[in-house]
Amino acid sequence: MADWFDAARFGLFVHWGPYSAARLEPSWPMVGGISILPNCQSLTVGEYDQMTAGWSPPVGGAAQWASLGAACGVDYAVLTTKHHDGFTLFPSEFSAHGIHVTEPGRDLVGEFVAATREAGIRVGLYFSLPDWHHPSYPAFTDEMRPYPALGYPRPEPAEWDRFLADQRGQLDDLLTRYGQIDLLWFDGGWERTAEEWRADELKAFILERQPNIVINDRCPGLSGYSSMMYEGVVPLDGGTEPWEACVPLDDSWGPLDHDLDRKSTQEVIALLTDAAAGGGRLLLNIAPLGDGSLMEWQRERLEQLARWIEGNGQAISGTQPSGLLPGQFYGPVTRSGDRYFLICPMQPTGLAVLRGVRGRRVRAARILASGAPVHFTLRISALERMLSKDPACDVLLQIGDQALGDGATVIELETEGGLS
Repeated sequence: MADWFDAARFGLFVHWGPYSAARLEPSWPMVGGISILPNCQSLTVGEYDQMTAGWSPPVGGAAQWASLGAACGVDYAVLTTKHHDGFTLFPSEFSAHGIHVTEPGRDLVGEFVAATREAGIRVGLYFSLPDWHHPSYPAFTDEMRPYPALGYPRPEPAEWDRFLADQRGQLDDLLTRYGQIDLLWFDGGWERTAEEWRADELKAFILERQPNIVINDRCPGLSGYSSMMYEGVVPLDGGTEPWEACVPLDDSWGPLDHDLDRKSTQEVIALLTDAAAGGGRLLLNIAPLGDGSLMEWQRERLEQLARWIEGNGQAISGTQPSGLLPGQFYGPVTRSGDRYFLICPMQPTGLAVLRGVRGRRVRAARILASGAPVHFTLRISALERMLSKDPACDVLLQIGDQALGDGATVIELETEGGLS
């Protein structure tokens, strides 16, 4: 895995396409919806095509997302270059359904790549393996309802070869046109087997064009970091292999017109800090409107998150798991060298306790955002005081009300050596 991805803790997911202008869930309404998306609309294929036709967004959306992402300290950003409905956000002779049809000469992926790089953020591209609009896939029809998932119809071998040729052509465009691509985010692989996707051939195809690229695990037979298991949740224990939790700001991946299940800024901070403490990554989704602007509530969440990151980003960016056990502190703990960051999702009132650590190694404690010193004492058993110069003990941290911040207070410990 690339060194940058090992150190990454925060990514920005951008679901954007012709469905955005109609305020639809991406792609899924055209197949009648799916149970895991409780607010997804159900449309006929004709209705979906009619509602998403003629999309031609103004320039400037990508620059807005990149600016907000940079303020939030994201390490990478991932754009839906083609969702399951088959609409490509980049021009390609291998696509008959895309931005080059509705607005010849336009390249939305190119605009995203340029804005993201300018903001100092690494570039990730989402690519749907299936294509419900491609005649050789075959295209989805109303007669296929309910959505068949694992039983999606198979075409004749010659038609499948034709589809794969177009799929590879589109991927070639994405992997050779824009310089270095840092991450490729596949989706939808469940509809076919590893043999049907020709996964070994596909991996060689990708690495020949982008030898340093990071790939997720959503194409059967193509090994990559774990993302499939953690859609919508941050795991209690993601294990030692690289993982990522992709999470929307509500229960939708598109800009639906409802106010249900919107995550508060505090919940987003909790997801981010839990992911960082577990050595994983949070890929937080935004859903721009058709013109590229964000719904006011989503913009507000990112702006509030950016303010928290401004004072507390050192507890996230480039950190590693602390090595402490569950229960030693009541919130997530991250580490960067000899600095430990105790993250308090529920604000401490007077006292916070870090249990069973090498407390004599603590040299200083402070509130990360403000730099205010935190008074601490050690609680050591009588026997350990007599027998050990480096005992396991409790660190008692006295927190004044004036030190508390918004969202989650972070206590930084400066140590001499590890605490465990």
